[in-house]
Amino acid sequence: MENKKKTICAQCQKEVEKTKLNECPFCGFYFPLSPAERIELVADTGSFVEMSKGMVSSNPISLEGYEDKLKENQKKSSLNDAVTIGSCTIENQKAILGIMSFSFMGGSMGSVVGEKITEAMIEGCLTHSPVILFTASGGARMQEGIFSLMQMAKTASAAALLDETRTPLFIVLTNPTTGGVTASFAMLGDVIMAEPGAVIGFAGPRVIEGTIKEKLPKLFQRSEFQLERGFVDLIVRREELRSMLSYLIKTHTRSESHA
Repeated sequence: MENKKKTICAQCQKEVEKTKLNECPFCGFYFPLSPAERIELVADTGSFVEMSKGMVSSNPISLEGYEDKLKENQKKSSLNDAVTIGSCTIENQKAILGIMSFSFMGGSMGSVVGEKITEAMIEGCLTHSPVILFTASGGARMQEGIFSLMQMAKTASAAALLDETRTPLFIVLTNPTTGGVTASFAMLGDVIMAEPGAVIGFAGPRVIEGTIKEKLPKLFQRSEFQLERGFVDLIVRREELRSMLSYLIKTHTRSESHA
């Protein structure tokens, strides 16, 4: 008989079988998905074609130990960096996907992440394809110093180009989306969606409480909290995401006669 591995749900602390890790059957908590799992969730089977697969980070400020850290995370996550980009179809409609992964250095945004996100947006402009970005990040990658912070302006400029060319940008905020990613492209979409229960903000709750010396509201920064305050347009469950993205592409894409 197969020995199924189990883990503990971070939210309800109950033991959950590995085969059910996409969603806790007891409390509905969403476990992280790999880029491959997210592609399978939304893209037509076999349609995804990865772009810039071989792009890897350098050490722009010659920080000691950074190369070793990169190699360690590449081995642990089986990813070259914290974002995967490529083209696909969703219900036979063209789209450009960008999928961040928290498993690679906390989804931190360094030079490669900023470059690939920007490349995805430019590809969307050139091919008149909607751009869909899944975010998951702890913020800027400080091991790259000012080069990581520059990615905020770079990705925001690319988002502005999408707006100028009337190319739709759809954002899906997953748990967690914080720091420089939230402060740049993650909040610049035409439609900003979020998974249920995702932490969305700039600084973390403990940092904020320590700064203002006040107790924060219950479920502060969760996607439901942000929806009530207008930072998120809608909350979409995973089983509904593919159909929602298909609907958004249909309703935000110009016909050839009006292009």
